[in-house]
Amino acid sequence: MKGLTVRWSLADAPDGIEEQLADYVAETSHARFTGLAGLRFKTWRMRPGQWFEGCYVFATEEARAEFQAGFTETAAEAPGSKLIGSAPVLIEECEVVAVAEGWEGFAATPRA
Repeated sequence: MKGLTVRWSLADAPDGIEEQLADYVAETSHARFTGLAGLRFKTWRMRPGQWFEGCYVFATEEARAEFQAGFTETAAEAPGSKLIGSAPVLIEECEVVAVAEGWEGFAATPRA
């Protein structure tokens, strides 16, 4: 599986950014990526005051490359960049070796 990580630093982000980012994901971003062709899944992760990131897993190398090229071109203007006040500090490809679903199941909802 073809992964991509996009990370922003929150070190110099405005106060209250964590709640703004959570609202953005719940109200806009989650719906944008739900059902996106070529995407297996996306997770949004955050360490308050440190970083915010999107972790993508694509079905094919082509799907990842197409998304990555388009995103990289406009990364500084991406909604996350506008909220945080800076472009991502990392856009990195990776290989996802495996995904295991635990006993509690998979919850595909924002703010679960």
